[in-house]
Formats: sequence, C-alpha cells, structure tokens
Amino acid sequence: MDPSGLVKTRALTGEDLERALPALAALRIEVFRAFPYLYAGTEDYEQSYLRDFAKAPDSFIIAAETDDDRIVGCATGSSLTGHHGEFAAPLAKAGYDLATTFYFGESVLLPEFRGTGLGHTFFDAREAHARQRGYQRACFCAVERPADHPLRPEGYSPLDAFWTKRGYRKLPGISTDFAWPTEPGGPNVQHPMGYWLREL
Repeated sequence: MDPSGLVKTRALTGEDLERALPALAALRIEVFRAFPYLYAGTEDYEQSYLRDFAKAPDSFIIAAETDDDRIVGCATGSSLTGHHGEFAAPLAKAGYDLATTFYFGESVLLPEFRGTGLGHTFFDAREAHARQRGYQRACFCAVERPADHPLRPEGYSPLDAFWTKRGYRKLPGISTDFAWPTEPGGPNVQHPMGYWLREL
C-alpha cells in the first residue's frame, strides 16, 4: 500500500500475470511514450516481452492497483545471468560478477500517481526480493538525453536525485545502446543507456 492509502501493490505471477498482460502492456506504452524514452511500442510486443521476462531466473514483477483493480504502475527485476545480454555485457567487461548482480528492468507509474511513495515501494520490493535470493548488488539502465534535446518538456526533472537518494550511483565510463522505434511503425533507433548500481 502506498503511504496515501490510494493504491495497493502485489507481485504478479502465473495466471495473475497472464490476466494482467494487456493492462501492463498498455501502461508501459503510455508511460514510455513520453520523454525521455519516446518509445512507440505495440501491445503485441509488450505482452511478449513481459511474458518472456517472467520466465527469467528469479524474475519479479510488482503491480500497483487502485481499489477498482486498475493497474497504474509496475516494476520488474530478474537475474542478469542467461538473460538481458545487451545489458549484461558491459557490466561483465567492467569486472562485475553477473551471478550476484540483480537487474531492475523498468519502473513505470502514471503521472497522477507519482509523488505518493510508490517509487520507493517499487525499489524496496525489488531490493528485498534480490537480497532474499542472495544477490549482492542491484543495477539498472536509464536512457540518456542531452539537456538541449528538442523534445525535452519545460520543467522536466530527471530522476538522478531520486536514484542517488536510494543509494545508487552512476557508473562512469559504462554504457550501452538499445534500439526501439520512436514513431508508430517506424524503424528501431539506437538510444544511449547509462548504468546505475547499488551494493545490497
């Protein structure tokens, strides 16, 4: 439950996850369409991605729901070993032990529910899940946009301060690129991603 008492959270597995896939896919598309991700996704791809993610070792998916069971946010995590190769390779090259590193996929929340403490709830739940399974650190990737990006909204504030408050640090000199379309039906475009990590 978030501190305001408006939204409840629960882990999704099995049939619960399968039933939630359409809502989760729609949520991800809506949130990631905005800056800084600018992602033009499809429901078919998103459902397939989430279904595959749930099969990864030690996978974890948590959803935030209103009292009428509307999903308004979700967060994911899983092992890096044997999964997420495009994200794992730079960490391995930098000398991090993948077997003891837990990967946070995404944390998405509709704008009207931000600032209620749910972001902390998502991180708390994933960190607890990782610790219970013996992981020593958690990491995630975040897209990087220049300050003068033409689509940057006025007053936009990146989440760096929130992540730093949570104990994460940006890893200097470690980055990757990941491709996704920025226009419906358009080609995949490479986007730079930076790494954040915290010892657990």
